[in-house]
Amino acid sequence: MTRSYIPLNSLRAFEAAARHLSFTHAAIELNVTHSAISQQVKALEEHLNCPLFVRVSRGLRLTTEGESLLPVLNDSFDRIAGMLDRFAVSHEREKLKVGVVGTFATGFLLPRLEDFRRCYPYIDLQLSTHNNRVDPAAEGLDYTIRYGNGAWHGTDATFLCSAPLAPLCSPELAAALRTPGDILQFTLLRSYRRDEWNSWFEAAGEQSPSPTHRVMVFDSSVTMLEAAQAGMGIAIAPVNMFTHLLNSERIVQPFECEINLGSYSLTRLQSRPQTPAMDDFARWLVNQSA
Repeated sequence: MTRSYIPLNSLRAFEAAARHLSFTHAAIELNVTHSAISQQVKALEEHLNCPLFVRVSRGLRLTTEGESLLPVLNDSFDRIAGMLDRFAVSHEREKLKVGVVGTFATGFLLPRLEDFRRCYPYIDLQLSTHNNRVDPAAEGLDYTIRYGNGAWHGTDATFLCSAPLAPLCSPELAAALRTPGDILQFTLLRSYRRDEWNSWFEAAGEQSPSPTHRVMVFDSSVTMLEAAQAGMGIAIAPVNMFTHLLNSERIVQPFECEINLGSYSLTRLQSRPQTPAMDDFARWLVNQSA
C-alpha cells in the first residue's frame, strides 16, 4: 500500500499547540521557536485546505476540523512513543520534572535546551510553565525556576541571574517620550506586583502614578510584551529576557534607568531527594547562566 504524503513535523506542531491551545507552550515543549510552530501549523492548514485554529481574545480555539484531528494524533503519537520506549529499556534513563516561570522559559531556557539534550541524552526532561505561583510538591516537580528574592519556605535556592526591570514599549510609543514623566501619558502594563512602576518612577526621579492611573495587569510578562508590541501601553519587564525583541527592534527600551526587585533562582524543596539527573541539570543551568 502506498501512503499519501504525511507532514510529520507539521502534525507534531499542531498536536502540541492543540493540547496547550498555545503556540508559545507548544514551542517550549518541542524546543523550537514560536515562529516555527506558527509556520508548521500554517503549512498543515494549507496542505489540508482548511483552518485548524481560530484566534480568540484569550488565545486559540480549535475549529471542527482541528477537534477531529487532535484525538487521532494523540493516540498515534502515544502508540509510537510506547513502542520506542520498549526499544530503549536497555538504556538507563532518568526523568526530570522542572517547572519554570514562562518569562525565563522563553527568554533564556528555550534557546539553550538543545545543548542540554546533546550533553545529557539519557535525561528525559519534562517542562511545565507557570506564572511564578507554583506548588512544587503538589505537581511533583524536581526543580522550580522562579523569580523573587531567593527566600521560599522549606526550599533551597540557587541564584541564576539578575532580572533588572525597565520600561519597554513599541517604537511608535517611544517616539512620544522625552522624559520619564512622559510615560504617564499612556496605559501602564505590569505584573501582579503593585510596586514595580512606583519603584521605577522613584529611581527615575519622577512622581509616582496616581492610584487612578490606567493600568493593565498580566500574569505573564510574555503576554504583557505582546500587548506592548501592539501599542496597548508601556510595560515594565525584565530587560534581559526580551533581548530577541530588542534586537529585532519590535520593542525598545526608551530610558536607561533600571531597577532590581528580584532575580531568577533554581529552587528545590528540601524534602526532595537529590538525584544524579538533578545534579546534572543544576550544574548545566548554572554554567549557562554564568
